[in-house]
Amino acid sequence: MIHQKNRKPWILAGIGIVLVIVALYFALGKRAEPKITYHEASVEQGTFVESIVSTGTVSPENRLVIKSPVAGRIERILVREGQKVRKGQILAWISTTERAALIDSARAESPEELAQWENFYKPTPIYAPINGMIILRSFEPGQSFNASDGILVMSDRLTIKAQVDETSISKVNLGQKAEIILDAYPKNTLKGKAVHRGFDAKTVNNVTSYIVDVLPEESPETMLSGMTANVKFILNEIPDALTIPSEALSSIEGKACVRIKESDFPEKTPCTPVRAGGSNETRTVILEGLKPGQTLWVQDLKPIDSKGSSPPRNPFSPMGGGRSRH
Repeated sequence: MIHQKNRKPWILAGIGIVLVIVALYFALGKRAEPKITYHEASVEQGTFVESIVSTGTVSPENRLVIKSPVAGRIERILVREGQKVRKGQILAWISTTERAALIDSARAESPEELAQWENFYKPTPIYAPINGMIILRSFEPGQSFNASDGILVMSDRLTIKAQVDETSISKVNLGQKAEIILDAYPKNTLKGKAVHRGFDAKTVNNVTSYIVDVLPEESPETMLSGMTANVKFILNEIPDALTIPSEALSSIEGKACVRIKESDFPEKTPCTPVRAGGSNETRTVILEGLKPGQTLWVQDLKPIDSKGSSPPRNPFSPMGGGRSRH
């Protein structure tokens, strides 16, 4: 049995540890307490474009691999990559394996023998099956090939295969206007339209999407197969619409509302109900409840703590520490 006099230091030590833990808890909790900040935004009036934005890849609508029915050797290639050709145009001359052997044997005999066999045994032409562009040249003159080898690859026209989320696919119809911006040329905007909508879904990272083929009105020479593009499908254009930044919208009991600036204390500003309409990637139309030129309080996406830095994200939160609406 522990003597009562010996127990006293242990009790004091235990009380001390508890006090330290409590002090650390309150100190850390106070330091991590976020300070909610706001910025101002204006109610604007003008033409509003409702759209859906997606990413895609430049791909040939029809990709044709040109092969020879027999094995042989390339004698001449008359086209280069990026060159436009017409249907029936001669793209290359080839020799079958037998002709190549005869020509090589005659060349070893004499120039006269070579000329005689070249005149008697002509090379075989390779024709373009469609109007289009050469996008790949796999062989050079003098190289041998098998019947299974693709000598050239053609495409009739380039399209952008855009991935549209299943929640938006019902809004995209054939003939829908679109704007295309290639990642390689971000300052150039191409106009196009949707020409085909896929019926087979693709699921990546639990996101289901459909492929929509977008045909540019003009295909510049700088647009190459395999390039990445951003596609904006134009759904609707509303003149003289009132719009606000989409992040300015909050929610109370499932109804949309905004904080109209009436003082310099946004946290004390009530959330005024509004009726929202369509939206795009940045702004939302307001049908009722606001006037042009009004100023709104918008809560910042990342609250700032007392030391001016963003609080750490909670790794156990399913939203990863995102902003909460007030």
